[in-house]
Amino acid sequence: MSTDPTSPPEVRADGPLSGVLVADFSRVLAGPYATMLLADLGAEVVKVESPAGDDTRHWVPPRRGDTGTYYLAINRGKRSIVLDLKDDDDLEVAHELSRRADVFIHNFKPGGLDRFGLGYDDVAGRNPGSVYCSISGFGSTGGAHLPGYDLLVQAMSGLMSLTGDPDGQPYRAGISVFDVMTGLHSVIGILAALRHRDVTGEGQHVETNLLSTAMSSLVNQTSAYVAGGVVPGRMGNAHLSLFPYEPLATGDGDLVIAAGNDGQFRKLVQAMGVPELAEDERFTTVGLRNDNREELRPLLLERLATRSAQDWFTELSAAGIPCGPINDVRGGVELAESLGLEPVVEVDGVPTVRNPIRFSATPARYDLPPPALDGHGEEIRGWLGFGPHPHPDAAPTEPPAPSA
Repeated sequence: MSTDPTSPPEVRADGPLSGVLVADFSRVLAGPYATMLLADLGAEVVKVESPAGDDTRHWVPPRRGDTGTYYLAINRGKRSIVLDLKDDDDLEVAHELSRRADVFIHNFKPGGLDRFGLGYDDVAGRNPGSVYCSISGFGSTGGAHLPGYDLLVQAMSGLMSLTGDPDGQPYRAGISVFDVMTGLHSVIGILAALRHRDVTGEGQHVETNLLSTAMSSLVNQTSAYVAGGVVPGRMGNAHLSLFPYEPLATGDGDLVIAAGNDGQFRKLVQAMGVPELAEDERFTTVGLRNDNREELRPLLLERLATRSAQDWFTELSAAGIPCGPINDVRGGVELAESLGLEPVVEVDGVPTVRNPIRFSATPARYDLPPPALDGHGEEIRGWLGFGPHPHPDAAPTEPPAPSA
């Protein structure tokens, strides 16, 4: 980034989003994940932090050095500047950044930035072409007052009612699934709005929220209710509409088997040496196998118990049957490595997980490691035309709490 206030930020000429400047006022997960993806694609992302820094810097364990690995997971490719929005000089810097940015993204509670002149109307007034993305937990109308924590949305959306053993307690997913999905939806909305701006020259307000993301992302489960009048419940690892489509015990451990249609089921029982099951009138179609799954399951388990999970995995995979072992996270990374997917990329010695999108002409960029707090503050201030404004280590004031 040039310190000349008349020069634009550093342009990554080979990135699909090169030349796009993102003012990132988000923190924790949904927003930072979205802006990291934009940075991977070549956008110049300025991460604006309070003097205390993004909460996830301090979410430990686990840690790498003094920094939480949570923070490292979602903040590469950005430059950090500390701005205390209650400080007049810092607020002037924030206003200038919003005036220049192509994209402004935040996850404050709805209306939380209005008092700082950083709400949508104010930013659009300074910069009519800007794409302004607001992320919240429950939207900007009736749920605007509700705090946007992923765990709450997992509970209130119905996801937890679907997760766990049928006779056990509800469980949250192993990750903040709706934060991640909302980040992805935010990127989709931002890219669509940038395309609209290319055509019309006009920016717009893009709004995403965790609960709406949950309603969409529950896909067949929400459809079961809204289209079929059925309220799904917990089924453990079983699938509401498919069988076999779950872990099944073998001679020495579980193997996930996914027979998603009648043809795959015929291949499965052929490879298992029990082809007659495909001709059994109880199991000939998806619907019949679901209706009679408690009769089919012991017949499959009896056969699977004769060999190890690895033996069955080798044989069934060779026959084209979707199946696989249940790995831990290390096993998942090692599998991706063994398949040549190169899941880990180091950025200045910091291991991070590679962007999953592959481009033939404009590959993802990994130019900057997750930034230190205010690690680029002087550089950004110089580019914006302001002098240095050092901050104490402790935060005298806190900005409004994030909503997502």
